[in-house]
Parts: sequence; C-alpha cells; structure tokens
Amino acid sequence: MNDTPVISFRDFSFKYLSQAEPTLYNIDLDIREGEKTLIVGPSGSGKSTLGHCINGLIPFSYKGALSGSLRIAGIEASEWSIFELSKKVGTVLQDSDGQFVGLTVGEDIAFALENDAVPIPAMREKVDRAARMVDMEHHLLSSPYELSGGQKQRTSLAGIMIDEVDILLFDEPLANLDPATGKTAIEIIDEICKDTTKTVIIIEHRLEDVLHCGVDRIVVIDDGRIVGDMNADDLLCSPLLTETGIREPLYITAMKYAGIELSPAMLPGYITTIDLSGSGERLRAWQQSVQPESVPAAKPSVLRMDDVSFSYDGDKKVLTNISFDITASEMVSIVGRNGAGKSTLAKLICGFIDPDEGSIYCSGEDIRDKTIRERADIIGFVMQNPNQMISQTLISDEVALCLRLRGVDEDEITQRVKKTLEICGLGQFRTWPISALSYGQKKRVTIASLLILEPNILILDEPTAGQDFRHYSEIMRFLCKLNKSGMTIILITHDMHLMLEYTPRAIVLSDGEIVSDAPSYEVLTDETVIRRANLKETSLYTLAGLANLSNGTAFVKSFIDYEKRVYKR
Repeated sequence: MNDTPVISFRDFSFKYLSQAEPTLYNIDLDIREGEKTLIVGPSGSGKSTLGHCINGLIPFSYKGALSGSLRIAGIEASEWSIFELSKKVGTVLQDSDGQFVGLTVGEDIAFALENDAVPIPAMREKVDRAARMVDMEHHLLSSPYELSGGQKQRTSLAGIMIDEVDILLFDEPLANLDPATGKTAIEIIDEICKDTTKTVIIIEHRLEDVLHCGVDRIVVIDDGRIVGDMNADDLLCSPLLTETGIREPLYITAMKYAGIELSPAMLPGYITTIDLSGSGERLRAWQQSVQPESVPAAKPSVLRMDDVSFSYDGDKKVLTNISFDITASEMVSIVGRNGAGKSTLAKLICGFIDPDEGSIYCSGEDIRDKTIRERADIIGFVMQNPNQMISQTLISDEVALCLRLRGVDEDEITQRVKKTLEICGLGQFRTWPISALSYGQKKRVTIASLLILEPNILILDEPTAGQDFRHYSEIMRFLCKLNKSGMTIILITHDMHLMLEYTPRAIVLSDGEIVSDAPSYEVLTDETVIRRANLKETSLYTLAGLANLSNGTAFVKSFIDYEKRVYKR
C-alpha cells in the first residue's frame, strides 16, 4: 500500500440546494492508494453524499454549496471534468436502474470499452470474463430492465470491473443481492484489492456481510461528521455501532448475551479470526438458560396456493407446482436466489399476472376472478424498487395518496400520515420533496404509503434494503405490532438476519420450486438448502461450531427464543 493519499478531504463541507443545513460538515479524510476502506453510517448520515463528491456526481449532477478542499490523485476535484473523473473513479450505484445505458446486458457491460474504441474481439473477451465473474454470462442478450434486482446489481458490478480505473467506489453493492451472491461480490472485490493497486471504497449497511473479507479500515459517519476511523476489531469492541444505529454482527450480539466481554485482543472483527478461548462454556451455559418458546395454536388459512405454475413466455416455467398455506397472523419470509421466482410469486398473489395452472385462495375463497383493485382491498404490496411506486412530489402527498383516492376526510388523513411517517422514521421530512431523499429513505416512503391502509395481508419485497439498523428495527417493530393485531405479513427478502429474527417460518425457492418450508433457524443451518437456494449460513451457527457446542441448530433457536422474549416480538 502506498502512503500517498489518492483521495484527500480537508475541512470539506457540502449543502444541497434543497436543504437548509449541510449534509457534510468539516470532513478531514485521507484514503491512500491501494487501500480498502469501508464507510458505514445510518441512512441520511451523508455517506452516499461523500461518495458522490468523490465520483463527481457532486457538483455535476447534484447542485449545492461546498467549501474546503477535495483532491483526487493530487488535483483539486473542481479542476476535473466529469469525464476526466470517470476515468479515475468507477462507481457501482445503489440504484442500478440509474446506471444502465445499454439495450442488453452485454452492451451495458461493454459501454466503457466502446467509448475507448476497444477492438471487437478484445471487447468480447473482456465482457465474457467480467460476466462470468458475476454469474451473468447466460444473460448477455437480456434487457437490463427485465432482470431481477440482484441481476441488475451484478450487471452494474461487471460494467465497472471491466474498466481500468484507479479508484473503485461501491455504493451499497450488496443491495438486492441474494446472500451467496453477495458473499461472492465481496470476494470479487477482495480479489481486486489483492491482485491490483486499485483503491477500493465500499459504502454499505450490511457490516457483517462486508466483513466476510478483510478491510484496511472502517470510517463511521453520523450526522454528516466522521465519528470513527479504525479497524474492524476496535470498532466491534467500541460503543459506536450502537450509538450510530449500525447493526453489529449476530455472533457479536450472541457473545454479549452470554456475558462475554469483548476486547480487540480476541480479534472479533471477523468470524474467521475470533479467539473463543474460555468462551465456549459461557455460551453453552447461556444457551441452557434460555427457555424455549411455546408453539402457537393453529389458526385458519388466509392465503393458500395449490399447484400454481407460471411462465412468462408460455414455454420456460418460472414457477412450478407451488403449494403452501399461510395462516392468519403469520409472519413468513420467502427467500431464495436472484431469479428464483420470488417477485413473480407476489405478482400472482396480487393479480398483476395470472397463473397458467393451479389456484390461489384468500380465506378459503378462490380469487381467480377478483380484479387487481378488489385484491388491493385485502392485499398490500410494497415493490422492491421505490422509484416504480412513487408518483407525487412531496413525501406527505405520496403517503396520503391512497387515502385521498378513497375519499378519506383530510383531517383524518393528516393525522394518519403524521403517525405513519413517525413510525417509519420520516416524521421530520414530512414536507420534503421526495427527490431530496436517499434511496433507503425513498424505500421507507413507499412502505409508509401501504402501511397507512392497514390491509389484511401485507407483502413487502425487500422491505429493509438500503436502511440502517435503527430504521430497520422501527419498521420491523411496527410490522410485528400489525402482525400481533391480526395482519398477515409476507416478506420477500435477501436479509437473512430479518428472516431469522422476525419470521418464524421461511418458504425457500430455487429454480421456481419450493425446496424447503420450515422454521427459519432450520433453513439457515441446513447445508443442502443453503447451497440450492444461494443462501448463507448464519454466523450464529458458525459461532456454535467454533465454540464446540454439540447442536448448532439448537443454539440458533435459543438465540431467536431469547430475542423474542427480550424484545417481546
């Protein structure tokens, strides 16, 4: 690693034109050539804004007032054109749709090479190699806009990896990726760091997933200021994660529950390095002290699918013989690899598309002949991409829209909008334009716009993508409250923490078929299911193995039972 800073902030501040207060305050930060830096912080903390300053989106796309100095490769950023910066800094955006320029996946990956007039044979070779790295070699002729969220993210990743830039900036690279693909993405980024002198900056919420591989340092941002700059071992032993609302790894949480005092000498920053000498007995004793949760009584069916199959083109089946029964007041996760058919399943339930075979029942009634409007009275669906749902300019108007369309009194609308926005952590932004929000904040607006209707069944496609732990927890607490009041909650998610801690049951899809319908803690400790569905073994199970506990699955269940009792879920 070279000691020369390739990126240098000095007393740097920035304020968007649409805001009264700065988003970044007096930033002093050096990032050296070849360094791998992870930037973490809660939603709205300014971490993505910091990335926009590095890649030139500020001030070229997002206008505002800035002060202080930012030097890229020794030159003031203000002296670079956006084109010149693009040759220095390559970016994978959090919102993939905003990055696509090609009509096909292959064209999009090749875009930078086409601009540089790379010969066709060399271009094809490089595109094929980049596509294979991210498991997209079979989709080169597909339109980027027809891909699943995870496939879009992998396409963006390939497009940036193909260009020979010195600085790689990844803004939420794990958003929308299934767990195994996310693990592969982190490994790919790590290989780049080891094999080249490229400077890598990762902006990400999913701390535990990024720490699958090593990072040189972690910069913590809160309220537009740098509040921490340290290595992973020191950070996980400090109170910063709790203070700033960033989720700590589950294995760290389990060790704290067991009364184990963490220290940097234990190397707790990575599950692969942690020293558990003398800790195994404390983990075992804690597990034995946890009383198991009682099995809830059976309830009537609220949503049933019987042998449902579907194909978009009439030939290749996306879903095959799907059958399950979800009962009233259940909270269930639907998980699986990107492209497994999870979002298609939700579209069938909501009536956006019709099954080729089989039947769908709500509370015992076949809903084949119900219109989308009629189904919307009992089924709410929050889409994965917030930009596909938003139609209003102001946040309050977006959340109020469904009530206004139903003729609800304006006084009642005002009260319900205020209450829902507070629950979703958006109360202070009520009068803001939606365009001023981060991707994660937009996501919360769309969730609020459906929560306000209180439907009988609520389906959320990746509800926590792009959200920090505090807002994640607030929304999940609210969903749990709705669930306890009788609402059935179905979560389509890649977040294994969410699935494990909040949904007692998981339906697992792979290649359009159900490969498991079981308690969540069993799914994440079943090697066969994990492999088939591109999931990832929970670090709690790994911790149990490292501590030589006799039954890792039972340890994971004890963790979940303990949290249910403590947090009254």
